[in-house]
Amino acid sequence: MRVFSNPVGAGSLWFDNLVTADSVPVAYDPQARAFIPMPPFCANRDVIGCNWIAPNEGEFCRACAMTALAPDPEIPDAIPNWALTEAAKRWVIDNLGRWHWFRPEDPGTPPTFHMLAEGATPVPMGHVGGVVTISVAEADPVLSTTRREALEEPYRTMIGHMRHEIAHMLWWRLSLREDFLNAFREAFGDERADYTEALKHHYHEGPPEDWRAHYVSTYASAHPHEDWAETVSHLLHLTDITDSFVASGMDLPELPRDQKWDAYAEPDAERLIHIATAVVAGVNNVNRSMGLSDVYPFVLTEVTLQKLDFVHGWLRRGALGL
Repeated sequence: MRVFSNPVGAGSLWFDNLVTADSVPVAYDPQARAFIPMPPFCANRDVIGCNWIAPNEGEFCRACAMTALAPDPEIPDAIPNWALTEAAKRWVIDNLGRWHWFRPEDPGTPPTFHMLAEGATPVPMGHVGGVVTISVAEADPVLSTTRREALEEPYRTMIGHMRHEIAHMLWWRLSLREDFLNAFREAFGDERADYTEALKHHYHEGPPEDWRAHYVSTYASAHPHEDWAETVSHLLHLTDITDSFVASGMDLPELPRDQKWDAYAEPDAERLIHIATAVVAGVNNVNRSMGLSDVYPFVLTEVTLQKLDFVHGWLRRGALGL
């Protein structure tokens, strides 16, 4: 994620800022990818702290307009958890916009979101026919940690959920192209295999012993659909970690000397991932100095690198059908 210029003074702004250091209200314009100091602000600004602009006064911004169902405000902590969930959604939607997904120039369907709070029973997250369902309760750090440990998932955050579930929606979009489906099945396997039975087997039997050689995560081994979603998520993790590292003014020998190098504009997936793995190795080391978990606790193999290359090619060209 980029670091943005302050439109009304000195200093920088970060993606989630609502005001400048001098308390001047500002909002993010996702089309211009810049902050502006004037309305119309999103109608959700005072409700959940949305900091994007809206097309007109009293309307929702582009990201909030994708939410068809909001959580029940009567459920405890629903609104603050929803605010955190929408912030994660804005982050991921803007990331994907760097490759033209879900922007005005994208001729395809944008996702629709059902943001649900959890009452007596958990909310299953998933995607069906362009609709992404998200449990806002997972924005709660205690619940997220509890489930991460119970499911033995080393990375479980709301941004991670957004990337994974939107990845399913992207597959749905791309699957309208026959050339994509043929190439996908060659790289990931036949997604027509019984999904319910595959997940049942995964949860009862666990991943294959050699899963690390073929998949980015244990869950990716469950079914080709999950392999795709997990691989897309990892490509987005690595690209945005690298983009954020560069935007923050940090440097590594592996980074190109070109001052204008842009991780999202890099056409060579192998080069991008080589740089990204150097970045995450350094950031992991910094985290360890504070006794924190690795920001990217995964090992990539030749097979997973090939899958990341496949995903990179399709995400970079897919939105515009090139």
